[in-house]
Amino acid sequence: METLQRLTRRQLETLQAIRSRETTSRGVSLKSIAAALDLSPPSALAHVTPLESLGLITRYRGKSRLSDKGRATVNEYQRHHRVAESLFGSLGLGPAATCAAAREIDLAISHRTVEELCRAQRHPTECPHGAPIGPCHSTA
Repeated sequence: METLQRLTRRQLETLQAIRSRETTSRGVSLKSIAAALDLSPPSALAHVTPLESLGLITRYRGKSRLSDKGRATVNEYQRHHRVAESLFGSLGLGPAATCAAAREIDLAISHRTVEELCRAQRHPTECPHGAPIGPCHSTA
């Protein structure tokens, strides 16, 4: 099972909260993560701890930062989501509906399936919201 497929939606949101708040010089406090997720710090810690165990974040002096693997996982998620949105958009759904439909499957589908969807859609370059979709990772 791929790393992305092991994550819960809340764990993914935790990674995204860290990514959006960390800087090159500072990590993100548990209090800030909790506020971003609208949770108490102990509840947020329940999402942070498994991410650290998976090697997706590092913690130092109470601050969390994405590891290279964590950053790659967030980027991978964005690609999964945007390719899925593009698929649903090609079926005639509007941008809001494509996002909702993509959220139903984006954590569950494998890299291989995303690449096959991308090829089947003739390599879309952006999702229905206009966000970029990177090129396929394989050419097979």
